[in-house]
Amino acid sequence: MTETTENVKINKWDGAAAKNAIDDAIREVLTVDLKCKESFALIDGRLFLCALAVGVALYALLWDYLYPFPQSRLVLIICVSSYFVLMGILTLYTTFKEKGIFVVAKEKVGNTSRIWEASSYVKKHDDKYNLVLVFRDSNGRHLEATVIKSFAHYIDANGTVVQSLVVSDITKLYQSLQAEKKTK
Repeated sequence: MTETTENVKINKWDGAAAKNAIDDAIREVLTVDLKCKESFALIDGRLFLCALAVGVALYALLWDYLYPFPQSRLVLIICVSSYFVLMGILTLYTTFKEKGIFVVAKEKVGNTSRIWEASSYVKKHDDKYNLVLVFRDSNGRHLEATVIKSFAHYIDANGTVVQSLVVSDITKLYQSLQAEKKTK
């Protein structure tokens, strides 16, 4: 089965759309071109917290339906408090654990497993795309590399991402981190 990707046309002046399009291109490079397997553990953690919060809210709704307000007061207080605590935990999780990571790719080489994490950010009213590629292996090594380039470097005049430039930059980062790993 051959996977074909279509060129998505974006408004190159829309920073969020441009960032997301470049993020998707980088995800494709890591998972397809470099043959790493994408891990969804970070997203699964966020989904678990959200599902738990929705479950608490649904329980409160059902309990209030079965036992109208004066009787369900204590359960509603507990459920509402639990919901807000879970939302606080979700906020901490996305801020400190996810840190803007949009792809986690795992690579198995011999007996060692390598984890590649890519995160990006764009400052407000700025055209610079900041990419951080983090390398971790099963031996506990942790390396990271950063690239800061303008959106214009990756997006052509028609508003499409130039995949060959993305592949080139990510491959260079990938190889430089592997070379640093071998020298240390």
